Amino acid sequence: MIPLKDMITPVRYRITADTSLRQALAIMRENKWSLLPVTNKDHRLVGVFTRSSLYRMIMEQLDLETPIRNYIKENVSTLSITTSYSEVESIVRTSAVGTGVVVDDAERVVGLFTKTDMVLSLLKATSTLKDQLDTVLTNSTIGVVMTDENKQIIYVNERACMMTGRKASELQSTGLLSVFPAAGQALESGAPFHPIKVERLKAVLTITTYENVRNKIGHIFLFQDLSEIENIATELESVKSLKLSLQTAINHAYDGIMMTDEKQYIQMVSPSLLELFQIEQKDILFKKADKVFPQFQLSKVYESEAAEVSDFKEINGIKYIVHRIPILQDGKVVGAIGKIMYRQLNEVSELFKKLQKAENKANYYHSEYQKAESARFTWDHILSKDAYMEKLKKSATKAAKGRSTVLIRGESGTGKELFAHAVHNSSARKEGKFVVVNCAAIPEDLLESEFFGYEDGAFTGARNKGKIGKFDLANGGTLFLDEIGDMSLNLQAKLLRVLQEREFYRVGGTKRIQVDVRIIAATNRNLEEMVKEGTFREDLYYRLNVISFHIPPLRDRVGDIHLLIGKMMTELNAALNTSITGMDTHARAVLETYHWPGNVRELRNVMERAMTFAEHGKIQLEDLPEYMVVKRREKHVASYWPEVKMAESAERNAIENALEKTNGNKAKAARILGISRSGLYEKIKKYQLVR
Repeated sequence: MIPLKDMITPVRYRITADTSLRQALAIMRENKWSLLPVTNKDHRLVGVFTRSSLYRMIMEQLDLETPIRNYIKENVSTLSITTSYSEVESIVRTSAVGTGVVVDDAERVVGLFTKTDMVLSLLKATSTLKDQLDTVLTNSTIGVVMTDENKQIIYVNERACMMTGRKASELQSTGLLSVFPAAGQALESGAPFHPIKVERLKAVLTITTYENVRNKIGHIFLFQDLSEIENIATELESVKSLKLSLQTAINHAYDGIMMTDEKQYIQMVSPSLLELFQIEQKDILFKKADKVFPQFQLSKVYESEAAEVSDFKEINGIKYIVHRIPILQDGKVVGAIGKIMYRQLNEVSELFKKLQKAENKANYYHSEYQKAESARFTWDHILSKDAYMEKLKKSATKAAKGRSTVLIRGESGTGKELFAHAVHNSSARKEGKFVVVNCAAIPEDLLESEFFGYEDGAFTGARNKGKIGKFDLANGGTLFLDEIGDMSLNLQAKLLRVLQEREFYRVGGTKRIQVDVRIIAATNRNLEEMVKEGTFREDLYYRLNVISFHIPPLRDRVGDIHLLIGKMMTELNAALNTSITGMDTHARAVLETYHWPGNVRELRNVMERAMTFAEHGKIQLEDLPEYMVVKRREKHVASYWPEVKMAESAERNAIENALEKTNGNKAKAARILGISRSGLYEKIKKYQLVR
């Protein structure tokens, strides 16, 4: 309602007890006031000078310059400026006084309030309210009809006129029932809501009453057009259907898709994207895209308003690119689509060519790096959560600090060479060269010249200027002797001399060569048995076996299989250009229960084969080698077989399959199986396999 401060008449005159009759008469005449508020020097009210007081002074024929002091009425009631409208209304209704003095909280005069002021303010407010109500009713989508107590139409808005197809002038002063016959039934039913037909339209009628100035009851009829509601409902259904179709399309999209709204919150996401990044939908839905996937940089298109393609990115060895596409409406970005392509990259062939060139260059440098005699692996490359392996790594790290010979033992494929690399890289010689010699891969007649080099003309076919050997290359660094158990007795004697005296002669030479080389040896053979059999020198054995480490086979640390699978999957995705994101539970169970005679090397070979054959984004049971799947079936059929016999049977089948695939080529078969050629000969002899 209207506050009192908006209804009062301000007093701009300073009227005191010393004000003359002439001044008071002039002010009352000019403003047509019936009284004047009289204040002191602090502007506080002390009384009023009324029209009656004025008449008395005139009747007494006082001089016009006489002060009004003796004619002031004191003890006057006042109104506070904070008085509520309801209180003002009550005072006006009951008070016989026509004018009141309004004061503030400090009793200072702020104005006069009359009944006329209130009436004029109410008329102004009523007029404003009427204009606002007319505007609302004119632009309303609801038809409004008002009747008097006789059900004669006294008001109708434009919407009601549109519903009936008649002008307002035709409807006013017309009987309601003649225009809206169905309204009579609605009145009789007494229901506040009633469905009716208006011309050809269906509508919902709402009826309410009001009291007019004659204290008579009239009615207000509100007609809501149902056709509009039905149209809205139809549009909503269309939107729901469209959203369902869009969600279905996204769910079955080959590549990853993500949609965001105008505030960059994620609204939809495809299963393939969730699978690639290995996250749950509930963890990203309705969250800021740049917060969940900062690498996508989807906010860029909200600024540029143009589609763009990212550079190549990588996750778990899988390369992908991001299409950033803005959704525009009326020239404004109302959302964005992030399309993550990682399965087929035909649309970005130019980028792929650039990557290929970069990879070729990287491969070239990598190849040159490989040619250099240097250690490539550290302890971080040896993945394990097995307690014994962790203890072994710590012990080997301590041993690496010295210069003693290290002997690394373990089955083929357990990672003996990785240990050797790591020992060198954590030693004081890590800046020196790391030279590898596979004693089983070099023919015996050439092994001596490989070790010690040769002089010019030392034998037929020798280089003109001779050649330095592995000991020369490793001077100041480390020499890693892999498969040392396959070395001949003759060469063992010469190696022992180098280890003892740290000097040697080149083949065909007479000059003594001094070297400072640390020896790390590795073997998968039982050297103690070989010493007993006379195939390995006892003195060399004790010279090599200063610090010895035995790497446990993979079957003794099953907990590492899951860890290694994840790491290998990432590396092989990059190497094989595949997009494998996981492994079926049945396939994983086979890998975790298999006895792994070839250890980590065999696991990597199996993973490479499975990822090559996988067609559904995940490794399935049928992608594993047949011998593993067959053995699993046999295990279920004959679970009572001793574990050792099962391992031997699986190993025999693996060797037979490898020999069959290579048409009897033992060198190729040994590479497939991940074992040395001499080891393969022993297995053939053991299982009496003759081809």
